[in-house]
Amino acid sequence: MKPFIHDDFLLTSELAKDLYHHYARDLPIIDYHCHLNPEEIYMDKRYQNLTEVWLYGDHYKWRAMRAIGVDEYYITGEATDYDKFLAWAKTVPQLIGNPLYHWTHLELKRYFQIDELLDEQSAPRIWEQANHLLTSGKLTVRSLINQSNVSVICTTDDPIDSLDFHEKIAADKSFDVLVLPSFRPDKALAIDADYFLDWKNQLAGISGVAVHNYQTFLDALITRISFFNDKGCRVSDHALDQFNYSHTSFEEAEAVFAKALKQEQIGKEERDKFKSYTLTELARQYHNYGWAMQLHFNASRNLNSVMFDELGPDTGYDGISDHLLASSLAQFLDELAKEKQLAKTIVYSLNPNDLPIIATIIGSFQGDGIPGKMQLGTSWWFNDTKKGMLKQMETLADIGVFGQFIGMLTDSRSFLSYPRHEYFRRILCQLIANWVEQGEYPNHAPYLQNIIEAISYQNAKRYFDFQ
Repeated sequence: MKPFIHDDFLLTSELAKDLYHHYARDLPIIDYHCHLNPEEIYMDKRYQNLTEVWLYGDHYKWRAMRAIGVDEYYITGEATDYDKFLAWAKTVPQLIGNPLYHWTHLELKRYFQIDELLDEQSAPRIWEQANHLLTSGKLTVRSLINQSNVSVICTTDDPIDSLDFHEKIAADKSFDVLVLPSFRPDKALAIDADYFLDWKNQLAGISGVAVHNYQTFLDALITRISFFNDKGCRVSDHALDQFNYSHTSFEEAEAVFAKALKQEQIGKEERDKFKSYTLTELARQYHNYGWAMQLHFNASRNLNSVMFDELGPDTGYDGISDHLLASSLAQFLDELAKEKQLAKTIVYSLNPNDLPIIATIIGSFQGDGIPGKMQLGTSWWFNDTKKGMLKQMETLADIGVFGQFIGMLTDSRSFLSYPRHEYFRRILCQLIANWVEQGEYPNHAPYLQNIIEAISYQNAKRYFDFQ
């Protein structure tokens, strides 16, 4: 019987198969946005068992397990790793239509050479076979990366991170994958957060800039941008969630910062003004350094306050928001464009209804001789599904220039997530084959090869210009 994950998985026509196997399959991976731990890459971490590498921190799987009634004891609680794995194995057969079913079996196939379907009966055999490879040292973090044909990894790093492990990886000539930082200054914008003043003090310490007013706060951030740039950073990242842009003067932002230093209450309008001005100042720096700027909108985080108090953030209690973004995004981009300081920009929204809105707005700011300067970000988080990928790609093709798309990312904390790029490439090739077979695009091999190779790898390589 043909295994579930076979050479032509998700490819339903001869043209789709030909496009994938000839043009997409063997290209390197540029993972320009993820949450991998650079220390684990440097240390070439070894895992003790499959649960450790597969279930720890994976809130996608945790949500699914909760939905079928698995007790929290077997998810984030004190159960043994084997019992947690059994709970996941019990969940998997029910995931019809969910990408987790596909990802699970792609990962078992690609890293452990396991064709058997995961369920309660097969779980003991799969556990033993996978753990044998993990404990033998054959599947360390670096071997997983190399086996996946990854050429660039961009981690997600706070401005106060030392980047020590990025430096150590860069100095290690035995590992030729570029592991670069991304600048993620979310805490710099959170003027009304309880942690803001402590974070500000840490920023002052690591930057060497005495932060005693708003200007010195900006100076400290600019110092860190320069430091990140020296370490190979070429991209920033912002989790804006709800962004209410407000045209603001330096003096207004300065006054809000002064209130924060005095630990006075910050109002919503003041918060929006501070956030808008600070983000604009940072965006000017990104342009000056030639970086790309990533903007993530419309995540609604930590919805279950009881479980947030118990487990903290990033544990599977987030959702999609419907906050209006059109006016704020357009004003923000226009402010930078007027000054000729609009960086290459990638805009994502967790709400798929925002896709045509974003596509039309960013299309108004293309130019400067930069191919694909403004990007409609790839399907992300809850949209990281077959249907979600297709909707994002079809929207981009409808409204923009699909051939300039910079393709997929993992947005993951797991070193087993790279088959998501394979998943994306298979869906991409099937989509393009459908267009050709429906008579909507010519069956001309040079055109098709160029588009598929560009979206899968070449566009991202050119766009970010990693050194």
